[in-house]
Amino acid sequence: MRKLLLRSITAVGAAALLTLSTACSNEREGSSSSDSAGSKGFSKDSLIGVALPAKTSENWVLAGDLFTNGLKNAGFKADVQYAGASTTVADQQAQISSMVTKGAKVIVIGATDASQLTTQVKQAKDEGATVIAYDRLITNTPDIDYYIAFDNFKVGQLQGQALIDGMKAKKPKGPWTIELFSGSPDDNNSKVFFDGAMQVLKPLIDKGDIVVGSGQKDIKQTATQGWKAENAQQRMDSLLTSAYSGKKTLDGVLSPNDTLARAILTSVKGAGKPVPIVTGQDSEVESVKSIMAGVQYSTINKDTRKLVAETVNMIKSLQKGDKPTVNDTKSYNNGVKVVPAYLLPPVIVTKKNAAEAYANDPKLAPLTK
Repeated sequence: MRKLLLRSITAVGAAALLTLSTACSNEREGSSSSDSAGSKGFSKDSLIGVALPAKTSENWVLAGDLFTNGLKNAGFKADVQYAGASTTVADQQAQISSMVTKGAKVIVIGATDASQLTTQVKQAKDEGATVIAYDRLITNTPDIDYYIAFDNFKVGQLQGQALIDGMKAKKPKGPWTIELFSGSPDDNNSKVFFDGAMQVLKPLIDKGDIVVGSGQKDIKQTATQGWKAENAQQRMDSLLTSAYSGKKTLDGVLSPNDTLARAILTSVKGAGKPVPIVTGQDSEVESVKSIMAGVQYSTINKDTRKLVAETVNMIKSLQKGDKPTVNDTKSYNNGVKVVPAYLLPPVIVTKKNAAEAYANDPKLAPLTK
C-alpha cells in the first residue's frame, strides 16, 4: 500500500480507481496487456529502437554506447537516438515515430518528458511493437508493456538516510539545518526520488530535529528544471543569500544527483560558506573524486552496464516469444495502468565503502585507491 500511494503519479478518481482495479486484477490473473507483448516472437536480426534523452549525464552517454554494442552483439539491428539539448521532447517524439516507420519490433524509451509521449507510444503499439520504459516511467498511457529501472524509491530512501548519517557524523547533536533539491518536474523519477527521501527525513523535520532553513519543502519549490547544473547553482546562490546571512550554518543538502551536487557545492564554495553534507546519485567520475577528497558526501551506484544488460535480456526473451522476467507487478502505476517492472537494487556509496562498491568497475575502481 505504501508503494502504491507514494509512487502513483496521480490522485485517482472513481473512474481511474476502476481502471486500476482492473489492471491489478489482470496482473494477478496473468492476463495483463503485457502478457501478449512479443508472444509471437520475431526475427533475430530485427530492428530495435532505443530513444534516449539529451546527454545530460555520463550515464546517458554510456547507455547509448552499451545499447549499440549490446544489441549488435546479440544479432539485432540497433537504432539508438538521443534527443537534442534544446527541443528534447519534439526530437524524441520524431525519433520514436521514425523507429515505428522503420519497423522496429521493440522500442526502448528513456523519456525526456514522461507525459508527452502518449501519441508516439500508441503508434508503436498499433504497429505491433513492444514498448519498454527505460529508467523513467512513461505516464498516462496503457501502451507501455514493461518498465526497467533501479528501485528509485529506494534510491531516495538511501539519499535521505545518507544525509542524516553524514550530518550526525559531523555534528552528533541536532538540530540540523538543511535544504532540499529535487530533479526536473518533467521526469517522473524526480518525485519518486523525493518521496523516498522525504519518507526518511520528514519524521525528523516534524520533530524539529531537522530544519529546512528556507522553509521550501514542497517539490514544486525544490525542482530543478531540466536537471541543469546552472539552475541548481542559481537556486543555491539565492538560498544562501536569503536564508544564510551572517553566521547561520547550513548542515546538509539533499541533492538528487551528482551533477546537481557539484553545482550546489560550487555555489557554497563561491559564497565562502562551510561545506555541508551533500548527497548525490549516478557515480559520476568527478563526484567520486570529490567523495574521495572528502567534499561531496555520498552518491548512489546504479550500474548502467547492468541495467542495459537486463534490458537486452528482455529483448532477447521477446524475440523468442517468451515473457520477460519481472519482479514487481504492483508498485508502478503510471496513471492508467500498473506497469510490470524489473527493478535492480541501488547501492549507497560514501568514502568509507567506495573501494568495495566500485571494485569491479574499471573506470571508477582506480579512483578509490
